[in-house]
Amino acid sequence: MFRFAIILTLALAATWWVLSGFTKPLLLTLGGISIAIVLLMSARMRILDRETAPYLTLPQTLAYFGWLFVEIIKANVAVVKAVMSPDLEISPTMTKIPISGKSDLAKTMFANSITLTPGTVAVEMAEDYILVHALLSEMSDPADFEEMSDRSAWAVGEDESNG
Repeated sequence: MFRFAIILTLALAATWWVLSGFTKPLLLTLGGISIAIVLLMSARMRILDRETAPYLTLPQTLAYFGWLFVEIIKANVAVVKAVMSPDLEISPTMTKIPISGKSDLAKTMFANSITLTPGTVAVEMAEDYILVHALLSEMSDPADFEEMSDRSAWAVGEDESNG
């Protein structure tokens, strides 16, 4: 908890200073008091954890977003081909996709990644699966989502072996 408090303090202080640009002692003191209040409230609510201060996994998260960007481009090409073909080769499908992440943060990142990918939308989220609507039936294979699920869990620091 102490480690996350320090990380959150540094992140809040840097954000406050960059956004405000103030260097006068009174304003710096008021900013420090505001940060202390946020830390005390977070500690009292018992939410000082990896999900509140996810900054330790920033390099992993940025690497994941790079990978996701490439996947979005690939899905975009597939959707454009299907929609622009003279036969309009769409085949809407609903399927349940298993979730490998354990934390709410990993599950949310996975569901958001599905929705960001053209041709797929996360419709419903349960404890162990996400119901996905896919525009094309070939985009609805649960095995195709395994890598995204594993990588999203890795991006938030759940599994160090993937990436």
